[in-house]
Amino acid sequence: MPVVREFRLPDLGEGLTGAEVVRWMVEVGEVIAVDQPVVEVETAKAVVEVPCPYGGVVTARYGEVGEEVAVGAPLVAVAVAVAAAGSGFPADSAAPAASSAPSASSASSASEVERPLVGYGVAESRGGRRRRVGATAVVAAPAAVAPVEAPAVEAVPAAPVVVPVISPLVRRLAREQGVDLTALAGSGPDGLIMRADVERAVAVKVSAPAVAAVAAPVGEVVPLRGLRKAVAEKLSRSHREIPAATCWVDADATELMALRRQLNATPGPKVSVLALLARICTVALARFPELNSSVTEDGSGIVRHQAVHLGFAAQGERGLVVPVVRNAQVRSTEQLGEELGRLTESARAGSLTPGELTGGTFTLNNYGVFGVDGSTPILNHPEAAMLGVGRIVAKPWVHEGQLAVREVTQLSFTFDHRVCDGGTAGGFLRFVADCVEQPGMLLRQL
Repeated sequence: MPVVREFRLPDLGEGLTGAEVVRWMVEVGEVIAVDQPVVEVETAKAVVEVPCPYGGVVTARYGEVGEEVAVGAPLVAVAVAVAAAGSGFPADSAAPAASSAPSASSASSASEVERPLVGYGVAESRGGRRRRVGATAVVAAPAAVAPVEAPAVEAVPAAPVVVPVISPLVRRLAREQGVDLTALAGSGPDGLIMRADVERAVAVKVSAPAVAAVAAPVGEVVPLRGLRKAVAEKLSRSHREIPAATCWVDADATELMALRRQLNATPGPKVSVLALLARICTVALARFPELNSSVTEDGSGIVRHQAVHLGFAAQGERGLVVPVVRNAQVRSTEQLGEELGRLTESARAGSLTPGELTGGTFTLNNYGVFGVDGSTPILNHPEAAMLGVGRIVAKPWVHEGQLAVREVTQLSFTFDHRVCDGGTAGGFLRFVADCVEQPGMLLRQL
């Protein structure tokens, strides 16, 4: 007899707690192979196909299109032949793997059955949803395998009222915001209530009156899901927690543009303005390392990052995303240009991975491509700084004592005032502006 295996949603990268079902790629009753993609999901970072490590007949799917599935919750159930499963269960047992602990005799084959998916980490159980009761499926595998009926699962009895909170900071936040912890379902391991759970409850509490006011037929209410939901939560947290300040300066970019034309006149890959600005940023951060940092979760310290993981804003089919160039400080201008180009194309195609969208330590935002001069952006939490570059346009400018038409841009710099004072931020921005106006200064830093 076959054994029914439940495949649960794995951790798709860097602390993501769930994913939204975009498209099912298999049907109940369909025979699948090991590592065959079964569902396409949208996380807060990217749209990815999720392969199943079991081969057999799909007996159940959990989650409808548009529904969010928590990490560790069941995705599909698969009827696997005992020989293929290597589980050590007796031939007359069809108990799901999720409800049976492996015996000592099955230890040798456990690595095969429970192996993690290629490209994903192993997620701890985070309290999945209840499995469907009495779900029936017909096994369409080899003729020797009889139809299998997944056994009904009794409803899980109500748990005692225990508030699974470890952090006193979470308790204090809940108390200050009037949130009832006993009414929350934690997203952490074993249902642990995290800070993000309390923040979501506060957001719902605050938005409830506004939603009620919009109940009249005045327009469509579009739910926040996937990327937009993640962006909204991250920007709200940044605005709430970080005391950000912005300073700006106009800079004459004529010499920088002339250098770019000179570089691109020689054989080899073309150098973009963004690549030159990225190179300037890495040099500036070497002089002002306190700006390549982040404040600790509890606000008690500042982490200064050794590597510069440079994020940059890119427009993709899912909206504005921030891909990350790893170890930008050790790349040449040409190498920075190649990586920026690769990530930009992936953003346009919607194929960026979660790893390419996380872990940034500093952001470069070229909003000049939208035809605007300046901005006061919200920092990309938990980063401490962001350089913004406006459009480069011909303007009247005093150059060497004479009025001339020059290529001018506005540079703006937003920073977390907790990591430095205005003198450091002003020094960083002035150095960047000097490098834009006199790019030969970079030779002193190389």
